[in-house]
Amino acid sequence: MNRSKVRTAMQCIIFIVIFVVLLILVSYMVRTNGDVKDRFSGFYAEKNDTLDIVMIGSSPVFPYYAAPKLWGETGIAMYPLSSNVQRPVAMKYLVQEAEKSQSPDLYIFEMRMFTMEDAGLSGNMAYTRGVTDNMKYSPLRYETIQVMVPENDEEGRITYHIDIMKYHTNWKMLVLPSEWGNMLYHKAHPLKGYTFKDEVGPLPMPDCGRAEGMVEIPKEQEGYLRELLSFLQGEKQDALFIVSPYGESLTDQQMFNYMEEIVASYGYPFLNLNNYYEEIGIIFEEDFADYGSHTNAIGAEKCTDFLRDYLSEHYEFTDKRGDASYASWDESYALWKSEMETARETIRERIENEEYAVIEEE
Repeated sequence: MNRSKVRTAMQCIIFIVIFVVLLILVSYMVRTNGDVKDRFSGFYAEKNDTLDIVMIGSSPVFPYYAAPKLWGETGIAMYPLSSNVQRPVAMKYLVQEAEKSQSPDLYIFEMRMFTMEDAGLSGNMAYTRGVTDNMKYSPLRYETIQVMVPENDEEGRITYHIDIMKYHTNWKMLVLPSEWGNMLYHKAHPLKGYTFKDEVGPLPMPDCGRAEGMVEIPKEQEGYLRELLSFLQGEKQDALFIVSPYGESLTDQQMFNYMEEIVASYGYPFLNLNNYYEEIGIIFEEDFADYGSHTNAIGAEKCTDFLRDYLSEHYEFTDKRGDASYASWDESYALWKSEMETARETIRERIENEEYAVIEEE
């Protein structure tokens, strides 16, 4: 091959590389913005091997447990790698994604979604894209999509793999200063993934906490759970499985009892906070933002306190407060305290005025 042909070939290769890199960077920016995108981008921005705990699960994760508060009171660095209506099948792959940059001492998995039929979840692309559209491009992301997206998906797997095909009309993102921070999907989250909620949506306290008896969970979810447990065992990963307090039904509670037996058979602890309403101090008429599905900021304080005490009793973590390399965590704690005061006042006013949340029907 003469020099001219070599030069031409090299120019073609360089052009292709530059094109692919630019395509990836633009793809990250035009992905729909919002809390989930900011949370994942914030996770990638954390310094390597600095997180003590990674919490994985659906929407009960990020408004229930205030990572800045946990840090400020214990020196434990915890980050929520979570998305709305996160399908349980994704959990194993999110552990693998986390392990690329972190080596946490503990993974915490929120288990509420295991009560739901996966067939009803996989039919809604948003529940899949919440995970796949917020992972960086990699072979693992490819594998995750192959597992989560049915072969006969109406949009086709290709639009998940090359998600700019889905979001190519979002060019307005390119002029938003906030999205330039997402060009590398590496933008620090000021509250370490936590989301404040200051609404109030009351409901009576469920009377099925601590109820006995078991109801089987959907078969596919049991399969995903056992696969996750076997994977964790094989990787020698420590894990805690939890259920956050909410307006559960008796059937839900008995499904959690069923999950607990499975989890225990693999040697892992299972903590159902619905069995500890009094110990948590949760007030269902005041501490929820949306009528029993998610806590507001005051409810989150209580759940974080309970988790803090459980972790302190059952695990040993190094208190890293005062370590200069964790300065961003100190800043997050200061920000959380400031915003918490505002949220607390707002919630109290809404309770006093009976100004309750309006839930829009989908």
